[in-house]
Amino acid sequence: MSDRGPITSAANPRIRGAIALRDRAARDAQGLTIVDGVRELRRAIDADADVSEAFVCPALIDSDEAAAVVDALRRRGVPLTDVSESVFARVAFGDRAEGVVGLVSIPPSDLDRLRVGPDALVVVLEGVEKPGNLGAVLRSADGAGVDAVIFADPRTDPYNPNVVRASLGTIFGVPIAVASGSQTRDWLAHNAIRSIAARVDAALAYTAVDMRGPTALILGAEVSGLGDAWSGPDVTSVRVPMLGVADSLNVSVTAAVLMYEARRQRDEVRGQ
Repeated sequence: MSDRGPITSAANPRIRGAIALRDRAARDAQGLTIVDGVRELRRAIDADADVSEAFVCPALIDSDEAAAVVDALRRRGVPLTDVSESVFARVAFGDRAEGVVGLVSIPPSDLDRLRVGPDALVVVLEGVEKPGNLGAVLRSADGAGVDAVIFADPRTDPYNPNVVRASLGTIFGVPIAVASGSQTRDWLAHNAIRSIAARVDAALAYTAVDMRGPTALILGAEVSGLGDAWSGPDVTSVRVPMLGVADSLNVSVTAAVLMYEARRQRDEVRGQ
């Protein structure tokens, strides 16, 4: 099925290099991340991401979608290598063994590369650590048509393989940037984007705030919340009402609520 291989030992240097990409230091050093899964790789391909290599386990390619992804990689000239099931299990992760894993170049994520329109909707995540939450926010951002997601002072890099998988590959379709909190504040001010911060103790309900026009939705980690940088007079704080015994929602759920409220308001103006 592939152009090279098969590789039957996890001690192979290329396999060891791929496995090492689970650690951030190796990702930073190699400029690569692992993309495991058919949907994720399809979305990377569709977004014209740079797939440098792929490992294929023919015994696990059991769907037309998986075969189509392998064919698409071959047409793009991506080097393909057959591996045994035992080797594939070492390279892959999670509970979906779909027979193909790609190594994808991590694109630049400098804040000054972001280009947004006059009515931009931006999401800022400050200090959020759990890959599942980051991936879920990216999925919602993709669905709600968000223009960019900024990771401010992140505790987990956006291209952690678990973030890529949790995002179902939507990370390749949503413009992202990584910056410090202060850099993010400056960028928002320079682009005349107003900030709306989610806080559990805010006086205003999220539905009471105008989210049309250039807007940034700011969310922090569930344990520590947002830092003092997001409490100035130029930041509007909002809350999602909590009517039960819990005092807050998961950050990815809160982000989805705010994003779709912003989308509802914008669509209402357009008569959609």
